[in-house]
Amino acid sequence: MQDWHILVVEDDKDGQELVSRMLKYHRIPHQVAESGEEAIAMLQQNAFTACVIDLALPGIDGWGVLKKVRTTPELSHLPCIAVTAFHSAEVAVKTIEAGFTAYFPKPLEPTSFVRELVQVINEA
Repeated sequence: MQDWHILVVEDDKDGQELVSRMLKYHRIPHQVAESGEEAIAMLQQNAFTACVIDLALPGIDGWGVLKKVRTTPELSHLPCIAVTAFHSAEVAVKTIEAGFTAYFPKPLEPTSFVRELVQVINEA
C-alpha cells in the first residue's frame, strides 16, 4: 500500500481531512483535488493507483470525472471509487452501472472504508 498513489477528489474541507487522515494513518500516499477540473488535470499528469471521487462536486461532478477516466485510454483501467452523502440504493446501483469500481455512502466509517478500499484496489 505504501507504493500506491491515491487521488482523492473532494470539495468539502471536512471530507478531504477525513479521507486524508484515514489514508495517512495507513501510510497510503495520496493527493487531493478540490474539483473535477483539477482532478482531470492531475490524472493526466500523474500516475495514480486509484481515485476516490465525491459525486457532488462543483463544475465537473464525480460522474463527469468518471466519464473522462473511462474514455481516456491511458486512464480507463483506473479503479474509481464513488463516495456521496446523497446515499440511496438507486444511487449505489447507478454508480456501479456507470462504471465506478465501488461505492461508499458518507459518513465514511474509517476502519471498514480503508479495509474495503484495499480489497477493491487489490481486485482491480
